[in-house]
Amino acid sequence: MFGATTGFGAATTGAGMFGQTAATAGGTHNPMKDFEVANPPDDSISSLAFSPGTVPTTFLIAGSWDNNVRCWEVQNTGATVPKAQQTHQGPVLDVCWNDDGTKVFSASCDKTAKMWDLNSNQAIQVAQHDAPIKTIHYIKSPNYSCIMTGSWDKTLKFWDTRSPNPMANIQLGERCFCADVVYPMAVVGLAGKKINIYRLESGPQEYKVNQDSPLKFQHRCVAIFQDSKKTNPAGYALGSIEGRCAIQFEPVTNPKDNFTFKCHRSNGAASYSYQDIYAVNSIAFHPEHGTLATAGSNGKFSFWDKDARTKLKTSEEMENPITACKFDAKGNIFAYAVSYDWSKGHEFYNPQKKNYIFLRGNAMEELRPRNRKR
Repeated sequence: MFGATTGFGAATTGAGMFGQTAATAGGTHNPMKDFEVANPPDDSISSLAFSPGTVPTTFLIAGSWDNNVRCWEVQNTGATVPKAQQTHQGPVLDVCWNDDGTKVFSASCDKTAKMWDLNSNQAIQVAQHDAPIKTIHYIKSPNYSCIMTGSWDKTLKFWDTRSPNPMANIQLGERCFCADVVYPMAVVGLAGKKINIYRLESGPQEYKVNQDSPLKFQHRCVAIFQDSKKTNPAGYALGSIEGRCAIQFEPVTNPKDNFTFKCHRSNGAASYSYQDIYAVNSIAFHPEHGTLATAGSNGKFSFWDKDARTKLKTSEEMENPITACKFDAKGNIFAYAVSYDWSKGHEFYNPQKKNYIFLRGNAMEELRPRNRKR
């Protein structure tokens, strides 16, 4: 269905036309003057994912609380073309791609996960839990391929999509709040501020489980980073509701390499010595530079150089929180979703405020580490 279209991936190199083209006019809803994705979801946006680098055209998918998974083509001008969508019976909490970009996987509050074949535009159920499924990831090993689902039913399951029964079912002891996979490592963040790490080479194996979080408050998101050669996972970043992010190396060669830093906080009124503290909703690592982006309930995103332990950039404040963020496979585009995350309760929900997904086209330059020459 999508294979015949050419776009960003095939037409440009480097920053390409995308980063050089004047963006959509700004405004209170778009203070960074970034490109707006056409026909965004009708409810809060839970997750974003770009197509893998094996696909010549760049596609973006989003899962949202309106029960839908949507797909857009990202053109080299920065324009987006809605392509198709699929529906669950409950809010969609997470989405991901397979390795060749032909299939999309989605996890939902309806306790199921689906596989969407983009060529036939058909979706089938491929996973089942006893409670909402919070995370979904595709795993490609030399010996096997599967999807990993983490649920609020306190289990982590691994599925061969050709079978209705899981190939592995791991009891977590607590609800799955967040997870990430960079083969051969999987990191799962649990309720109760616990972290589990798994090795995936010959099937999922427990590596370090029931680890205490380096953060004092509930974690909300996790992202794995790679070593300097981009050949193996080297650790992970963990974000919490307390406006703090932790960098944890795995394995730890020097404990001093691990650290936490404050983010998504703002000073209160001048006459008081307090800070407004906001949740870190999403973390994404740049695929080329290894620098990272964090997105928060304060409606801002920030770019960081973890090795130099410094901030590279902070955005202007959006009208709503930023609920998800992702880089495209080449690291040229930074996508971020602006929608209410209910962090201030129902009384602060404003139905007049639309949901947005924005694309920022200068990510390769803005995420460049401070100490690296051009």
